Amino acid sequence: MENIYLFMIIALVFLAVADLVVGVSNDAVNFLNSAIGSKALSFKTIMIVASIGIAVGAIFSSGLMEVARKGIFNPDQFVFHEIMVIFLAVMITDILLLDFFNTVGMPTSTTVSIVFELLGAAVAMGLIKIGQAGGDFGDILNYINTSKASQIIFGILLSVVVAFSVGAFVQWISRLLLSYNYEKKASWVGSLFGGVAMTSISYFIFMKGIKGTAYASQKLDIIGGMTIKDFLESEVLSIVLVNMVIWTIVSYLFITVLKKNIYKLIILVGTFALALAFAGNDLVNFIGVPIAAYQSYEAWVASGVAATEFNMGVLSSKVPTPTLFLILAGVVMVITLWISAKTNKVVKTSLDLSSQKDTKERFQPNFLSRGFVRFGLAFSQMSSYILPESWQAKIEEQFTEPVVHLTKEEEKNQPVFDLVRAAVNLMVASVLISLATSLKLPLSTTYVTFMVAMGTSLADRAWGAESAVYRVAGVINVIGGWFFTALCAFTAAAVIAFLINWNITVMVPILLLLAIILLVRNFLAHRKEHKEQAAEDTLKEAESSSVQGVIHESATNIANVVKRGNRIYTNAIDGLAKQDLAGLKKNKKQVVKLSNEIDELRDNIFYFIKNLDDSSVGASNFYINILGHLQDMTQSLEYISNASHKHINNNHKKLKFSQVKELKEIDQLIENVFANTQKAFETRSFEEIGAVLKGKSEIYTVVKSKIQKQVERTRTEESSPKNTSLYFGLLLETKDLLKATMSLLEEYHDAHDSSVEPATISDK
Repeated sequence: MENIYLFMIIALVFLAVADLVVGVSNDAVNFLNSAIGSKALSFKTIMIVASIGIAVGAIFSSGLMEVARKGIFNPDQFVFHEIMVIFLAVMITDILLLDFFNTVGMPTSTTVSIVFELLGAAVAMGLIKIGQAGGDFGDILNYINTSKASQIIFGILLSVVVAFSVGAFVQWISRLLLSYNYEKKASWVGSLFGGVAMTSISYFIFMKGIKGTAYASQKLDIIGGMTIKDFLESEVLSIVLVNMVIWTIVSYLFITVLKKNIYKLIILVGTFALALAFAGNDLVNFIGVPIAAYQSYEAWVASGVAATEFNMGVLSSKVPTPTLFLILAGVVMVITLWISAKTNKVVKTSLDLSSQKDTKERFQPNFLSRGFVRFGLAFSQMSSYILPESWQAKIEEQFTEPVVHLTKEEEKNQPVFDLVRAAVNLMVASVLISLATSLKLPLSTTYVTFMVAMGTSLADRAWGAESAVYRVAGVINVIGGWFFTALCAFTAAAVIAFLINWNITVMVPILLLLAIILLVRNFLAHRKEHKEQAAEDTLKEAESSSVQGVIHESATNIANVVKRGNRIYTNAIDGLAKQDLAGLKKNKKQVVKLSNEIDELRDNIFYFIKNLDDSSVGASNFYINILGHLQDMTQSLEYISNASHKHINNNHKKLKFSQVKELKEIDQLIENVFANTQKAFETRSFEEIGAVLKGKSEIYTVVKSKIQKQVERTRTEESSPKNTSLYFGLLLETKDLLKATMSLLEEYHDAHDSSVEPATISDK
């Protein structure tokens, strides 16, 4: 039995490493968001600065590890056996939960997840003990640190509202004073802003990066024999004023003497500060539990008392964490930051929701987002009646972005938002987290940084009429995910703790194996998805400004649509014939993906027309018609795929052999037409297009004959209304698919004959 605890310690070590990996992937959004979004620095520089911040923060994080030991539950109410059950349940739950959120690209809070996992597992063990002793459920309060749990929940609610509101207010004031022409302002303006921002960030470094460390309790003669912690708490005003003066002077010299951009310096230091705070304070979320378990194991082995009798009151005392553990944890975190693909996915969610530019919206509007947007519009209209028109005009001028004509390629390389918003994000997040720390409020850095970014986006008018309902829906989804995290963490940890306690020797290996299988499965699925996206014949937005260029680019898109459409049609027919439900389900996803890509091309028509040369405006009609035909093709494919899946999914009668045979014949014809069409557009051979068009009437005749045969079967031998409905639906949509394809070919053929020489279109 004793060996099982050693096995659990070894398992916790590996889980700690895995948790560090998934934790960094999730929390990187906290400190990378502003720097990456503003493109203030090169990506390599951003990563180096963040890595240094993580390394320094990890080494200085020793003083916070007691949160995992006594912050949520009362350790003296449990024995060693029960503590190990709690710790293992927490780590298994944490790693699976965070990996799930990373896989779907949603930022969540590692602080909240670890707190509610500890709470859930401790409650489960407390209830088990109460049940065994025949006690009352009210006795659970003896096991749980209720005041701390209440603080956490209060901190969640407060941080969401306050961070969003303060971020919006500060950004609105900053933009009103600085406008988008901030680089042309007088040097003293940039110096003053730099002084405020750098003071906020540097004080944040003191409060979050130093105050919580073991070194904060050391007394220094230079500050009158006070400890660093006491000095930071008692001399707030003095520290802020001195910093303000120093940083304002430094900012002025930086701008006037060195001729450098002060906003880039703010973003550089701010990124370092948040990375340092992340590692220094959130590291406990990843390795605090395994270290507490290791120290518990050491104390138990030294005691010589049975595991079911050794009281864990020893965890109530403060025990320093071995520096080697912190260094190793820092190394793992830095490596993960550089190599994790999921980090980019999580960061992208935050950047998309705060983008000043048009992006592909990930979230669909809901009644809440529509309601908030309508309220915002009503409030905006009401304010227009209150403020004088001259004031409104001045405000509008400050919030109007300069119009700069860029090529499509230049537009893609533009930052998501400018340096002012990035600096405000870092400054406000630093102030709020510092304030919460000084008030001893447990606050999630994820919540604060994300909600500040959303607030500044709103104030900066990044959520316009075209995107507001989507962006607000995204924010609601993310916030909902945070509370979902708490509920899932509590419930899952409680269930796993119950299972482990039920039979520790059996359940520990089973649960660890299950965790490994799920992690490997998610990793392989993520890698497979990434490879499929890279290998997929994705459609490209038209970027050319001439008729010839548009025809050339459209040919590539048509070849890809035809290739994918051919595969979708064949898979639908094969799935029906073999009654392959899994294959038909996958086919549905493929056709939805194709349809979404074509919708994106249609959404890009505005920018495409804007980009055309004056002499090539006629290309817009051609391009619009091509997209219309492609959309007609995908709508037919979508119906065929959905109808096939629905028929098999509802367990309706199989198609007759004769029906399957006829569908296979049509599939062969479609395959020949699509293969020849694909070849024609890939090789830019317009003679081949003409050859395909010549066979149009023959193909139509075959489809019509199959429809007539089914009419005759229905009158004489067909007994299944569902089969008849499906078969007619497939044939009619196949007919529409062919019509759309032929119309597309004719459009392309006519455009070539009327305006473009073959030599100009060939793929040179």
